[in-house]
Amino acid sequence: MTTPNKTPPGADPKQLERTGTVREIGSQAVWSLSSCKPGFGVDQLRDDNLETYWQSDGSQPHLVNIQFRRKTTVKTLCIYADYKSDESYTPSKISVRVGNNFHNLQEIRQLELVEPSGWIHVPLIDNHKKPTRTFMIQIAVLANHQNGRDTHMRQIKIYTPVEESSIGKFPRCTTIDFMMYRSIR
Repeated sequence: MTTPNKTPPGADPKQLERTGTVREIGSQAVWSLSSCKPGFGVDQLRDDNLETYWQSDGSQPHLVNIQFRRKTTVKTLCIYADYKSDESYTPSKISVRVGNNFHNLQEIRQLELVEPSGWIHVPLIDNHKKPTRTFMIQIAVLANHQNGRDTHMRQIKIYTPVEESSIGKFPRCTTIDFMMYRSIR
């Protein structure tokens, strides 16, 4: 059992993107849920609005399935949870599994969350500190705070490392002005 990376409360994962070392790839995947209340599904989980959320509607474990069309390198998973707003709906125990399909998923992280408030950064790296390559990620909510039955997740982001250009070695562009012009159109 591991604990998520210690980040300042509410650390926005978009800061990771601004460094130019990772990019968000959630839009390249097909998302599905084990259950949801009407109007509280995948669209709310992926809308970049911290006020909306996915709400499960069924028995545990509650599952978020993220499937890629091809084997994809993933480095970090970011989940937004807010105990103050969601109380007993807030996850307290989460399992992160990866694999080629539903039949061969392997658990790579299990997290214990204590009244989380903000972004939870989960590194998806192997024993050699290399990012994971997978077709599928499954996030399983195993337990909620106060023994709650259904769960809320406000946002999930998935990041892949940005590969170095083989054309030439250029300095990394980190300011917003430079990032506007970092690729050839």
